[in-house]
Amino acid sequence: MSPTTRSTSTTGAQRSSPSARRRRGAALEAALLEAAWDELCAVGYPGFTLDGVAARAGTSRPVLARRWSDRVDLVVAAIRHRAALAALDPPDTGTLRGDTLALLRQLSASVSETAGVLSFVLADYFDATGLSPSDLRERILAGTPSGMAAIIQRAVERGEIDPGRLSPRIASLPVDLVRHDLIMNRAPVPDETLVEIVDRLFLPLLGGEPPDPTPHRRTSSRG
Repeated sequence: MSPTTRSTSTTGAQRSSPSARRRRGAALEAALLEAAWDELCAVGYPGFTLDGVAARAGTSRPVLARRWSDRVDLVVAAIRHRAALAALDPPDTGTLRGDTLALLRQLSASVSETAGVLSFVLADYFDATGLSPSDLRERILAGTPSGMAAIIQRAVERGEIDPGRLSPRIASLPVDLVRHDLIMNRAPVPDETLVEIVDRLFLPLLGGEPPDPTPHRRTSSRG
């Protein structure tokens, strides 16, 4: 049996299944976006089509076309959906250092696989659309609260940060560095690297001092 025949046969079976017919509203849209993500990971952007996603979701192309005008919009929607599923609640440990480290650890643990997939499958997407990674990121995260922004705001309210030392680039530095490491290595970031990002780069830029690595050593001033 040819791949085309298998695909057509599978699609027909999926369309006739009771579960496919019962999906409505948000449940249907979530199923479509999950299918779109799976299709993107399986075939990459060059092979990504609305027909392929429809077959994977057990529905028809018009169902997709009513929601997304083309595959570019569907890719953005699928990645945005995936990012929402992995959204992290900003930790509240009581300190800027503790909050930032906790957020970076969550990010590293939850996003390493996704970041690796995206770096591989989206190269053709950027070539075809002319968008840059930052353009795509803005479209995906538009209107999404930033966990790092919430952490910084709490630190300002506690008096840990002088707002005059903040800038957008400094505020995003910890997450940007972890994201870069995830994309380059396609693996969770080692904890010592996360600690270095926070203690040796982020906190000093805000005027903070890195923790003393030997807090119990004291130099006596007595002769």
